[in-house]
Amino acid sequence: MSRTLMLDQVHALSKAALIGAGTLEESASIVADSIVDAEAEGIRAVGLAYLPYYCQHVRVGKVSGLAVPKVKQTGKAALMADARNGFCHPAYVEGEKKFYTLARNCGIAGFGIQHSYASGVIGWFVDRIAKAGLVGFCFTNASASMAPAGGNRPLFGTNPIAFGVPRDGKPPLVIDQSSTATSRVSIAAKMEAGEPIPEGWGLDAMGNPCTDAKTVLGEGSMAPSGGYKGGGLALLVEIMAAGLTGANWSFEASDLGNDAGGPPDIGQFFMAIDPTAFGGANFSARIETLFQAMLDQDGVRLPGDRRHAHRLKAAREGVVVPDNLFQTLRDYARGEAA
Repeated sequence: MSRTLMLDQVHALSKAALIGAGTLEESASIVADSIVDAEAEGIRAVGLAYLPYYCQHVRVGKVSGLAVPKVKQTGKAALMADARNGFCHPAYVEGEKKFYTLARNCGIAGFGIQHSYASGVIGWFVDRIAKAGLVGFCFTNASASMAPAGGNRPLFGTNPIAFGVPRDGKPPLVIDQSSTATSRVSIAAKMEAGEPIPEGWGLDAMGNPCTDAKTVLGEGSMAPSGGYKGGGLALLVEIMAAGLTGANWSFEASDLGNDAGGPPDIGQFFMAIDPTAFGGANFSARIETLFQAMLDQDGVRLPGDRRHAHRLKAAREGVVVPDNLFQTLRDYARGEAA
């Protein structure tokens, strides 16, 4: 059985569940914004389906729901936030306006977050940067789940990277992809369902292709996207997200997939670029020329177009939520979750 929730109801339920688990109201509202966006874009795995992980991690202290982030300027075009082992979304929002101002004043700016936690859909951040008229990048590490190229022991996280570009009169172009062949939550969902994963998603302890989700998330590792190129991308993201911010390396972080080990203490790093400071005022027109040249070929779509279509549909029709997931979240909201 299931029910349909409009997006404002998704926000209310998400916020209430986080507050019920022990999160400050302001932080809960900001994190709920990201959950709504994930649901609106059709990414249930890191939307409402991932929210019970957030709530449980608040309850056990893996992420602090009571953390109040602190942001300080550390250079002419540099900001750092201490999330204080809380959610990264409130930490980002706390420094967001200053971040954009520095980018406009200097042409480019960097914003790091340390003592942080899982970020969900990182396209959420670069979409906000792009809507401010800036080109945005986001890098974040996570607990170890992927071996380096040639290795067989997890060292890097899924280590996603996201990129956002502003467009005149249209939603931003957003690219959001992990360094691994798929997301950890996708493999976890297969494991819970008792289903094999597609070949190419994971490796066993010897580094051989493996289709057993439990093995991949246990003694094995997730497969990189594009072979050694995915390993190189993971290393780049690791250096940007953890090296620049002083956060834990992925192999030092506690496992985000369970309740043990305390806060993961991972990091995020963002870049915002004022396109007019480099390419001049005709940046937007030139970007549209590029996009149109792509779309002139049959079968081509721009990254993010499917998500934008999902947004429009979800805004009109809401999203369908299984009753068991709804009940779990309502139990958290009431402080009754097992």
